[in-house]
Amino acid sequence: MEERQQSQEEKREARRKRRIRNQILSYLVLIVLILAAAALIVLAVRKLKDDSSRQQEEQEETQSLIDDLLAEEGELETPSPETPSPEPIVEQTPEEKLDAIVDAAIDVMPLEDKVAGLFIVTPEAITGVSKAVKAGDGTRDALSDNPVGGLIYFTQNMQSEDQLKEMLENTKNYSLYPLFLAVDEEGGSVSRLAASGLAEKVDSAGKIGQTGDPANAYQAGVSIGTALSGFGFNLNFAPVADITSVDNSYMEDRCYGSDAESASAFVASMVQGLKEQKISACLKHFPGNGATTQDPHTGIAVSDRTAEQFRGEEFEVFRAGIEAGADMVMVSHMAAPALTGSNEPCSLSPAVVTDILREELGFEGVIITDALNMGAISEYNTSADAAIMALKAGCDMLLMPEDYEEAYNGVLEAVQSGVISEERINDSLRRIYRIKYADKVAE
Repeated sequence: MEERQQSQEEKREARRKRRIRNQILSYLVLIVLILAAAALIVLAVRKLKDDSSRQQEEQEETQSLIDDLLAEEGELETPSPETPSPEPIVEQTPEEKLDAIVDAAIDVMPLEDKVAGLFIVTPEAITGVSKAVKAGDGTRDALSDNPVGGLIYFTQNMQSEDQLKEMLENTKNYSLYPLFLAVDEEGGSVSRLAASGLAEKVDSAGKIGQTGDPANAYQAGVSIGTALSGFGFNLNFAPVADITSVDNSYMEDRCYGSDAESASAFVASMVQGLKEQKISACLKHFPGNGATTQDPHTGIAVSDRTAEQFRGEEFEVFRAGIEAGADMVMVSHMAAPALTGSNEPCSLSPAVVTDILREELGFEGVIITDALNMGAISEYNTSADAAIMALKAGCDMLLMPEDYEEAYNGVLEAVQSGVISEERINDSLRRIYRIKYADKVAE
């Protein structure tokens, strides 16, 4: 019994050992299989890497060959950093060139010179002499101290051809800035050169208007312009664009007549004749001195014309002159309550100067006052106040103040204190210098 029990236990032990041995063998086989699989994976990865490297090398070799071939054919350049293409050169228009010249000139001007450049005065006003007939050291010093925008000459300044030519040439050469050299040469009774015997006498506008042929006004412009340019003048305060729209008009025969349509043709023709001789024309006296019987030279002059009458007649004559190419328009000291709402002189009225002439009629040239020493201004205002009011109204230039030094100092102080901005002065100078430098730009 005991032997049988012992035999069974030995068998059980033997089975346990075989089971353990089989488990160990199984584990060993599994480990071998795992190792083998890992080895295979490593080999596969290496093969893939080798294939990829070989493929990359082949691609690089192929690209290198292609590059070499293209380079040999001149179809491939050595790569270089990209450089920006040069900006295309845009050709400036004559207008843009002129603006650039004008802006450059104004930028370098001190404020004192800018203010002086707004004035046109007699040579006596800056030299202090009683009658200027030559330009020497006194004129040189005067223009250095007072670089005005222009000088206006009268019969008393004109003695002979040689004297006048030399005086104007010297004056021009002594000025640091280009000058307007101006005169009143309308024809008829207002003709400074003809009155001094230095130019052919031209009929008055009234007589020319009576011919009914605007070609006669053109010929008058050519004749006057030729004489003026020959002496060295470059600005004529003409033609008169007023019409005798009231009975006993104080303008008498200085107008081409009373009919706006007819006068328009004569005014445009004279402007054309002056321009062809390189003389700047100045239309006068906006909105129309012919609309009053009173003379603003001696005191206040008032017109009772309605706004509709001015727009339907006087304005049309000035519009014709503007369209013909007039560089300037002179504003009258006449009062026109229908346009301003008061008896203030038109030259000091923003409603007339800016709202109507600049904006409504679209005039882009220089607006200048009539002579500020006239009674309509000087009896009611100081020279400084009149100059400041005219500029604030929109005028660009100030003609012949009663006291130039007072007017100049008044405007200068107004700009320095901010009553008038320097940019406002610059705007006027741009219009002035566009005329003065127009010949610097080739068409």
